[in-house]
Amino acid sequence: MENATLLDFLLKRKETVHEWTKIPWDEPEFSRRMLREHLSQDHDAASRRSNIIDQHVHWIHGKVLKGQPATILDLGCGPGFYTDRLTKLGHTCTGYDFGPASIEYAKANHEGTFHLGDLRTIDFRNGYDLVMLIFGELNAFSPDEAQAIIDKAYAALKAGGKLLLEVSRFAALAKPDVEPPTWFTSKGGLFSPNPHICLIENSLDLGCLTTHHYVAEVGSDTIHTYSSMHQAYTDDEYRHLLRQFDHCLIYPSLTGSSQPDENFLAIVAEK
Repeated sequence: MENATLLDFLLKRKETVHEWTKIPWDEPEFSRRMLREHLSQDHDAASRRSNIIDQHVHWIHGKVLKGQPATILDLGCGPGFYTDRLTKLGHTCTGYDFGPASIEYAKANHEGTFHLGDLRTIDFRNGYDLVMLIFGELNAFSPDEAQAIIDKAYAALKAGGKLLLEVSRFAALAKPDVEPPTWFTSKGGLFSPNPHICLIENSLDLGCLTTHHYVAEVGSDTIHTYSSMHQAYTDDEYRHLLRQFDHCLIYPSLTGSSQPDENFLAIVAEK
């Protein structure tokens, strides 16, 4: 929005989003800024820190795959941290991601095969022992898109193959009290390479959490809006999405620990 003060913009904004929307992870410049967040060891916002990834991979290799070599499809692989570790454990891994900078980094630095692609449109092919989609990525798709991705994953698996999901807990998204608006300033970060202020606002409708980021750069009259949506599901609703599978098990976290992750749970569904 041009030629408007931030206050004017906020007073005239429309909070309701009628079509499913995502942050533009596939835009080259945005993707490059996002890669910096993936590589950071200061937080777990984009990718987990290395010690946590190691714990997850240990559980996937030992518990889910029983330590046996497997053919793995890693959906939403990011810069390839999981794919690389699993490949080095003897698995044959292919990763897909929407972010061009992440795929470039993965190809240059990590073991495995990597492709740029949108999970909604790419052909998963078939013959996999394991398909994995973690870090709540399934929740970032509309319910129809999520079901279609699960159906494609089912078709891509061998008989007896497994789908590993790490999904958001219902209570982590559909909180009784939506977090109040907040803001921060930055000299340059994910939403802009220039000094800016970012205001964040959340809304919840029918189990869908929408987060708006309103970004105003210093010296600019343009205010950029980045919105993302995440769908909450109950455990029974996850089971319904996975109804094609013979059975599924729900775990409190991706480490296999009895100590639950407060935001995510792991599901292993077997074909």
